[in-house]
Amino acid sequence: MRAQLLDDNRPPGWFEMVRHLTLVQHDTTSAVAPSADIVAWSRLGDEYRLGELADAVESQRLIELSGMIRPAADIALFRAEMDAWRTGDVDGWRIRNVQWVDDNDSCRRDILDRLRADGPLTARELPDTCVRPWKSSGWNTNRNVTMMLEHLVLRGEVAAAGYADGGRRRWDLAERVYPDVPAIPADEARRIRDERRLTALGLARASAPETPNEPNHVGEAGEPAVVDGVRGSWRIDPAQLGRPLTTFEGRLALLSPLDRLVFDRKRMVELFAFDYQLEMYKPAAKRRWGYWALPVLHGDRLVGKVDVTAEWKRGVLDVNAVHRDVDFTKAMDVALDAELHALADRLQLALAQPA
Repeated sequence: MRAQLLDDNRPPGWFEMVRHLTLVQHDTTSAVAPSADIVAWSRLGDEYRLGELADAVESQRLIELSGMIRPAADIALFRAEMDAWRTGDVDGWRIRNVQWVDDNDSCRRDILDRLRADGPLTARELPDTCVRPWKSSGWNTNRNVTMMLEHLVLRGEVAAAGYADGGRRRWDLAERVYPDVPAIPADEARRIRDERRLTALGLARASAPETPNEPNHVGEAGEPAVVDGVRGSWRIDPAQLGRPLTTFEGRLALLSPLDRLVFDRKRMVELFAFDYQLEMYKPAAKRRWGYWALPVLHGDRLVGKVDVTAEWKRGVLDVNAVHRDVDFTKAMDVALDAELHALADRLQLALAQPA
């Protein structure tokens, strides 16, 4: 909780928060509010104004890289990987993706030319001149411009320059967005990123299955550790060693489903024995907790989920259900009610709770 800035010692501002957490995930789903705003509000409380992170991307103090909002200077940690994507010095499934971009090089150049002349632009405003459509087993089939933009980001040629209505990205040439900082060699950059990720998580596995955009593992960063009752070894941030539990002061917080505390569901189960899934992709009849249910943290435990929906036309924040995984004390109920009222106030909505 300390590592994730979820204790009672709140960070001084949004930039310090992002720098410590290393990233905040951008997602356009706003059943309550955009995920990045929920993450920031859960750490900063009333000191955070909704939309500040998006404004900081617009002003280029922060950047968005492959869906993750980061301090702009951190682009130095990714330039070596971008060079590898451009030169084709990759392996595994990445080779096929490099070949797809090469086969559609005319489309790549058309997009870069259009951005150079008229950017920033949304994906809808960019030409699809691909000669080989993108194929996938999911919903990205034939989404050629979207997939080309993703690869141009990986190559360091295009960057998110801000957001249009609805949170859609506006794209521009990377040279206009990223600060002009030299690349850090790939191995050193990977080590630094592992160390920063461990600082943000406090405790993590040395290795984990590969995930898009941001790993869940930390390599050899930190010190080895064992968690009682959990198989295998972990890595712990040395800064967290020797800190007595008696100095920990927790609080109640509502978390985004994409919060890094719960994003790695395997780690979440192992450390917190918390049962949770994001159910927005499930049919309504099969949801246990709700479309965008917010996990509830109390102190050092994940204790439940709250199914809330922002109904902007009606001007209310609907509390559809509160799912308590443990017996709540009176103090926990009071704290949850206060946090729901605070969220409604931040959204400038009236709170509507079930009778």
